[in-house]
Formats: sequence, C-alpha cells, structure tokens
Amino acid sequence: MKIAVIGAGNGGQSIAGYLALQGYKISLYDIDIKKMEELKKLGGIQLTGRIEGFGKIDCITTDIAEAVMGAEIVMVTTVANAHRAVAMSMAPFVEDGQVIILNPGRTCGALVFNQTLRTEGCTKRYYLGEAQTLVYACRVIGNGKVNIIGVKDEVFLAGLPASDTEYILGKINPMYPCFVKADNVLRTSLENIGAMFHPCVCLFNAATIERQDEFWFYRDMTDQVARFIEKFDQERLAVGEAYGVKLLSVTEWIKFAYKDTEGNTLCERMKNNPAYHDIKAPGTIFTRQLTEDIPTGVLPIMELGRASGVNVPLHTSMVSIIEALLDMDLHTHGRSLKNLGLEGKSKDQILNFIINGE
Repeated sequence: MKIAVIGAGNGGQSIAGYLALQGYKISLYDIDIKKMEELKKLGGIQLTGRIEGFGKIDCITTDIAEAVMGAEIVMVTTVANAHRAVAMSMAPFVEDGQVIILNPGRTCGALVFNQTLRTEGCTKRYYLGEAQTLVYACRVIGNGKVNIIGVKDEVFLAGLPASDTEYILGKINPMYPCFVKADNVLRTSLENIGAMFHPCVCLFNAATIERQDEFWFYRDMTDQVARFIEKFDQERLAVGEAYGVKLLSVTEWIKFAYKDTEGNTLCERMKNNPAYHDIKAPGTIFTRQLTEDIPTGVLPIMELGRASGVNVPLHTSMVSIIEALLDMDLHTHGRSLKNLGLEGKSKDQILNFIINGE
C-alpha cells in the first residue's frame, strides 16, 4: 500500500519513518528543496526514543502530484496555517476513494480543507478525516533523525461528514489502532488542547521568552497559570456543550492521551507527564504556539461560541492581546466563520453540515 505524507516537519518525518518501518510504501513531500535533497541522500528517517529504527522512504519529493497520485491514504502533517495552500496544491491530483487525514486538523481544519478542494474544482469522491492531535510528541533533532518522546494511547478522529468516519478508521486503524471514533469533527476540532495550553503559557512567559531565558514549557508550570488555563478551558467546554459535544477538560485529556501520567491537578499532570518532560519553551514570541494556535485554534473556538450564543470573554481577549503583542493581524486569514464558509449559518445549520455534509 502506498501512503503519502505531506509535510516533512516533526510529525511528517515521524509518521513517514514509522510507516516505512512497518513495510508500507511511503512518499514524503515538502516544499523545502534543501531539506528534501538532504533526505534523499539519507534515503529515509532514523527514529530514536520510544520508537527505534531506520525507515527507508521510497519517494522523497517536492512534487505533490508524484506524492499523492496512487496513494490510498494521504497523511497531511503540515502546520495548520498551511492547510488551505496544501489543499489548493493537491486538488488536481486527488483520486476517487483516497483517504485524506489531517494530523492534526487543529480547529476546523477539515472544513478549511474541504472547502478549498471544492473551490479548486475537485469533484472526486474522497474521504476526509481530522485527527484531534498528532499521535506523537516528537522533535526533529537533525534532518532525517527524529526523537519520539511519547506516543499517545488514544487520539480522536472524525470524518467530514461524520458518516465517513467508520470507513476512514477501517483504513487507518491497521497501522494506527490509537485512532478512536469521535462523533464528528466538532469533537476533534474543539478538543484542540494545544490551543488551551500554548497561548496561555507563552503569554504569561512572554518577557522570559523575549529575553531568551530557557525554561521547560510544561515542567516549569505554576499553579496560578494552570488555574488560568482551566478557566480559559471552561469557555471551550461551554462551546462544546452548546453544540451537543461533551468534551474532556484539559485535566482529563492529559490522562486520556497519556495514561501513565501521575498527578491530581492540572499543574501536577503537566509537570509529571513523561512525554512533556524535555520540551523546552520557544526561543521567540513569534512562535507557532501563537502565530498558528491563535488563528487556527482560539479564533475559531471564539467564532463558534459567538454563533451559538456562548459568551467567551477570555478567548476574545486572548486573540486581541496576542495580536497587539505580536503586532499582527490574525483575523483576516484566520479561521473565522467567513473563512470557514459558515458565515450567516445558525448553530443547527452548522451542525447539519458537519454531520450530514449538507
């Protein structure tokens, strides 16, 4: 079976290396010419840590057509900000019956991807899935060499529409049994836990990050910041409830995703999670944990809240504060209702589209 992996960053190299180790024919695509030339010379990906071994990659390419055509499954592992551009590039080459999985979709990634494919004229019968998070906690420690810090025990996955979920799971579970069914992509989208953790930690440590004083992103968590994250998370839970989606709180989620994590409070679980132990803080405030997690995580949760009549003052404030801090517009190209194709739709109309595709 041929599997295409789109994006050769931390997640892409991890997934490509693991699947190659399992004997699948892998095509790995990225737009970075220099990176891909280096990977071609190496011939594959060396995995260390929780998974050990060298995965030989059959096709390493900067040609998305070469990567996608003939693949039964396409694993999209790019940053969420790139989902629209990837869908535009892929649209002419998507084939009937292909399974496309966003790893992860962040919040409403499947909506962005689906809308873009259709806008670009793709009429093929594809199956589009959205994972709630990346399977691995991982870091590239050198091009072609990845440290797998942790492997999640369970990861929610849903199709768009929801009626496609069982088919997608039937295709991906033989290689990744950790994927479990979510009711619909609102569950996977609103379970974007990174959007709860990352902006809060970065905001309350902005001066430390700007000074480039190193600290451990999770291990150095404090009680008060953890309590703020829980308050921030309450708004996400309220949005889920408005759409009939029962979500895990941030404290529950860590134990769900990493079952060997000890601790009773959120602070304790963040500090004690083995998969989080050696993750350092970013070296700049212009980090994906803000420039990606705000427009593709916090913003769409805020927008879905407004559409359902839920008050989300902390989310609204977070978007405004980070835009001011970074002096960046994160709305125009972010996942607003307008950019998701949901502007003017009622809560019930949004639900109908997500569940039934209508």
